Amino acid sequence: MVQNAHIYEDDKTFVDKKQKFHTNETLQYFEDFIAQTGGNPSRLQIEEFVNSTFEDGKELQPYTPVDWTENPAFLQKISDPDLRSWAKDLNEFWKNLTRIMPETVHEHQDQYSIIYVSNPFVIPGGRFREFYYWDTYWIVQGLLLSEMYDTTRGMLENFLSMVARYGFVPNGGRVYYLERSQPPLLIPMVDSYFTATNNVTFLKNNIQLLEAEFQFWMANRTVNITKNGKDYTLARYYAVSEGPRPESYSDDYEHAQELHTEEEKRQFYINIKSAAESGWDFQAGGNITNIQTEYIIPVDLNAFLYLNAALLSKFYKILGNLEKSQHYYNVSEQWKAAVTAVHWNEEQGTWLDYDALNDRPREYFYPSNLAPLWTKCYDPASAAYYASRSVQYVTNSTILDYLGGIPTSFEMTNEQWDYPNAWPPLQIIAIQGLAYTNDPSANNLAYELANNWVHANHKGYRDKHAMFEKYDAVIPGRYGGGGEYDVQTGFGWTNGVIMELLNTYGSTLTSEARSHAYSNRR
Repeated sequence: MVQNAHIYEDDKTFVDKKQKFHTNETLQYFEDFIAQTGGNPSRLQIEEFVNSTFEDGKELQPYTPVDWTENPAFLQKISDPDLRSWAKDLNEFWKNLTRIMPETVHEHQDQYSIIYVSNPFVIPGGRFREFYYWDTYWIVQGLLLSEMYDTTRGMLENFLSMVARYGFVPNGGRVYYLERSQPPLLIPMVDSYFTATNNVTFLKNNIQLLEAEFQFWMANRTVNITKNGKDYTLARYYAVSEGPRPESYSDDYEHAQELHTEEEKRQFYINIKSAAESGWDFQAGGNITNIQTEYIIPVDLNAFLYLNAALLSKFYKILGNLEKSQHYYNVSEQWKAAVTAVHWNEEQGTWLDYDALNDRPREYFYPSNLAPLWTKCYDPASAAYYASRSVQYVTNSTILDYLGGIPTSFEMTNEQWDYPNAWPPLQIIAIQGLAYTNDPSANNLAYELANNWVHANHKGYRDKHAMFEKYDAVIPGRYGGGGEYDVQTGFGWTNGVIMELLNTYGSTLTSEARSHAYSNRR
């Protein structure tokens, strides 16, 4: 009722509010309100009711991390003074984006939609005032370059507390996000932290929770796919729960009215939540009622799960449990074989999402098609082959023509995870994936893509003095559009990705203007 009354421009505003009273009292006030208005209150009456029973909870407080340092060592690897100054500003941003929850949230959890965690954490920025699962992976990469090891450990402990409490890491730090997860990157985060600190004690204390996070995906998101007469186990995004997404309630509800039966609406809600679990979400307009996420077997998810299994094998070996290490090595090898058999498309020369309903590959360009390069989910003896085919695939897709970054797709739908938007995590997955092959041509291509992205972000920062959630692939430096909300600044994963690229390529990158002169190079 509240969301469909549109008393707020953004549906997330209402579900983020604090109840002024305990839940039972609020529900009683609501029942009385419905009775008093004959079950048909006006928009003004709904607004008055909300104002009398909900408020801004002041649930997050600014926090200056105690381990923040002014001049982390990676800054010295950046030769260009303008880029180094920019990276220093990004390092400063961690202080602006770090939050801590007051104890009152813990004491009165039932009145808040935010999920209490005890350690400070970095928010993405803008309307996103809680932690988010896959955003945090790239935030962590930036924090580690900033030598903020204690902050990183605390954020990992927050996530591990989610696994202990709920059995998985939710999409974000709100109770309404408990209906779904996001791309499973907790285990890779821990690997990054361990690589930086060699904290074996942390690994030993938390290995069972890391295994539990992996097993959640195995138990709840896997399906069998038959390919060339052989059965393989792979994963999909599949978030089963009733009704619209609470934070996008009115949009989902209005879309569902285009459907004829209650079962069609129920399936629509499941599929849209499943798609949101992928991290690729939607805009308010357009027709998305034909969405069928449950039948899509995504390249990136399965590449991530391969990496999870491989890292669990590594962790158990470090901890001396060779039996568990061998088990997860076997799981990772089985997963690699399944990804190769189902997702690799010889004709296209890349990995493709798989349509399980129609038993065929989905021949669309996405940067996530290169995710197996990033997780090294391929036979290492064939690295040169996969590198060569991937370079050709990217070149044939004319990606270097886009100086603002790699477009998310070539589909012009006005959805924010489509053309012409370019998103930070997809850039780094493609760039690092190519570089990890150690193939000279792939390394050169990775450098060109990194150069484009760094320059586009730097131009946007010079023009607006802000880092954006997403950018326009066609116009370098311009922020992206589409979606259910205005473009957000901050921005956690954008900062982390740029820090990574400057750490890798900063010795040769310059802040000089880019030119559109790639035709001769190809």
